[in-house]
Parts: sequence; structure tokens; C-alpha cells
Amino acid sequence: MKSWYLINSISVAVFGFVLSAAFCGIRWTRGKRLALIGSMAAILSLQGLVLFGASPAIVGRLYPLITHIPLAAVLCILSRRLLWPVVAVQAAYLCCQLRRWLALLAVAVAPGFADQNIAELALTIPLLLVLLRVAAPSVQSISHGTAAVQWQFCIVPALYYGFDYLTRIYTSLLTEGSMVVVEFMPFVCSAAYLAFVLHASAEGQARSRLEQAQGILDMQVAQAVQEIEVLREVQKKNSICRHDLRHHMNYLSSCIEHGRYGQALSYIHGICLEMEKNKVEAFCENEAANLIFSAFAGRMEGCGAHLGIRAKIPQEIPVSESDLCVLLSNALENALHACQTLREKGLPGQAEVTAYVENKRLFLQFTNSCDGDVAFARGVPATDKPGHGLGVQSICAIVAQYGGIYDFSLQDGTFILRLVL
Repeated sequence: MKSWYLINSISVAVFGFVLSAAFCGIRWTRGKRLALIGSMAAILSLQGLVLFGASPAIVGRLYPLITHIPLAAVLCILSRRLLWPVVAVQAAYLCCQLRRWLALLAVAVAPGFADQNIAELALTIPLLLVLLRVAAPSVQSISHGTAAVQWQFCIVPALYYGFDYLTRIYTSLLTEGSMVVVEFMPFVCSAAYLAFVLHASAEGQARSRLEQAQGILDMQVAQAVQEIEVLREVQKKNSICRHDLRHHMNYLSSCIEHGRYGQALSYIHGICLEMEKNKVEAFCENEAANLIFSAFAGRMEGCGAHLGIRAKIPQEIPVSESDLCVLLSNALENALHACQTLREKGLPGQAEVTAYVENKRLFLQFTNSCDGDVAFARGVPATDKPGHGLGVQSICAIVAQYGGIYDFSLQDGTFILRLVL
């Protein structure tokens, strides 16, 4: 029986060593593997010296000092991290209880045929393989999280570690049956479950908000791309008109030669109207910006407002074309709505855009007249009208995507939006 106990002690130590190393998420090299194997051999030798010099009870009391602390120190050195190796050792210690409890179950089911040490030995390799395949990758992924996430993951293993040593190894409180002690771990499981539910709910709500914002952004991008394609089609038609100018000249020449001056003037007037309607004015070098500016300049003029544009945007900018179109379209759309509201009240309205690139950063400023009735929430315009406010959300999402800054303000009846990306 003594030999089975010794073999089982070695197997549980190796089980904990391997699982701790797997949970630690170290990028293993040949040198690190050799260092871990050498450390395992040294720790096992230290356990053997203590065991042969004292009783198993003393070994159990000294186990943190002769096994867990040295193992955590070795893993800290190999991983060059401080917190996570300690968490990995405690998580592996917690998993060792799976092996112990399953063996206890086997002995309870077949008391005359199963021995505790032999049952634990039989479970060691299968359970270790399952944990390495199923649990280790998930635990390793948590090691890349923030320190707060690592501390959250550490709570249950740390509480169990302390509970087990304080109530079973250093004292006999657990076997004495104190209800406070007996009910402590069920309480921890309940509290951990509730914390998990709250955390999962918060994560789900955050994910839902992100998906909603992404959906809004995708919709705005699709709309902007569609607008660009329409405007490009208009520009294409203008190119065709310029290409067909020779044919127009021939027709006009024929009209003049035959004295049909009124027909020629009417034809000229029609061509001018068509070209004016499809005109894309060049405000800057960037083609997409010109298309958006031209479209909104015409819409502003149609509602009796003036859009002033001062733009120096090159063709190559640190923002994608679709994102630029979403920013310009949403900001100018909001300005247009504000001017239309003023017009309905019989008041004049105007808007102005300033845009330029400096030090590889895109600077945009939009100003427009408004009636002063703008509500802000956390520095962002807010509204409870259905279907409104999506443009502002899209603007904020794009700016956040590029790590930029935005500023919404209202000064003396003028709404101001500043963006830096």
C-alpha cells in the first residue's frame, strides 16, 4: 500500500506540473521544455526528501512551500509574467480535485474492488489528456486578457485553494462538520454563478449594442456607396456630353445655315440646363469628396440655403473612401435638415465645411445654422425621434474606429462638429 501511495503521489504531482504548464500558455522551446523537466525532477526530489524524513501529513502541510511556490516561480521565469503563472497553478490544483473525487466515487460504488490510490492512478492519464485537449486552450486564451479578467478567473481557484488547506490540511474544521465551513464552497459556487450570469448579461448587452451599431454603420456605408455610384454615373453622362459636343455643334451649324435661329437657341438652352443639372464641381482633389460636396451643394441651394466649402483633401487620405463618404454625407445631411427646419420657420439658414489633411490626419469641421433646440447626452447630440440620431452614431463609430476625436457643440445659434481622424 505504501508503494501505491508513493506512485500516486508522484502521478498527482506530474499531473499538476503538466496541467499548470499547459494553462500557462508559454511558447515552448526545447530549452524551456528541458528547464521545466529539470524543475519537475528537482521538486519531486525535494518532496521525496521531505517524505522520507517526515510523515505524509507533514508533506501535505509543506506542499505549498515545496511544490506550488517553486512551480509558480519556475513558470514565472519561463513565461516572464507574474500574475498568470500563479493563476495557472491554482487552476491546475482545482482540476486535481476532479481526479480525487472521481476516484472517491469509484471506491464508494465498488468498495471491495477499488482502492483510492489505484483508482486515482487509473484516472490520471485519461483525465489529463481530456483537460489538455478541452480545457487548456480556453484557459490559455484568458491569459491574454486584461489583469482584471485574470483576477476574476483566479477568484474561485484561489478561494478553493485557501479553503482546502485551512479546513482539511492545516485544521480539521471540514471533518468536524461546522455548518459555516461545510456551506462555504456551495456559497462560493452560488456567488460565482450569479457573477457569471451578470457578466454574461452585460457582455451580451454590449455585444448587442455593437452589432446594432455595426448594422447602422453597414447601412450608412451601403447608402454612401450607392450615392457615389449615382454621382459617378452623372459624371459619366457629363463626359459623354462633352464627347458628343461635336455632334451638337454640327446640329447647331445646320440650324444656323438654314436660318432656324430660334430652334438653335432652344437647343443650346436645353443642353446648358442638362449640363448644369449634372454638374460636379471640383472643390478639391479628392473625387469622392467632390461628388458628395456637389450633391449637397445642390440640395442646399434647393432649400434656399448656402453651403460654403473650403476643402483641401488630396486623393490619398488616411481614411477609406466609404468611411469618408459616410462622414461627409451624415454631417451634411444633418446640416441640411437643420436648414430645412429654419426655412419652415421663415428663417435663413447656411452651412459651411472646412476640410484639410495635415501630418497624415484628416481634419473636418461642419457648421450650420440651427434654431438652438439641440439636446446633448455625454457630449453627443441626442434625440428620441424614431429614425433620427443614426447619422451621429455612425460618425462616432467611424471616428472611434480610427482612434480619432470628435466634438459637438452649439455656439450662438450655430451648430459645430469637429472631427480629427
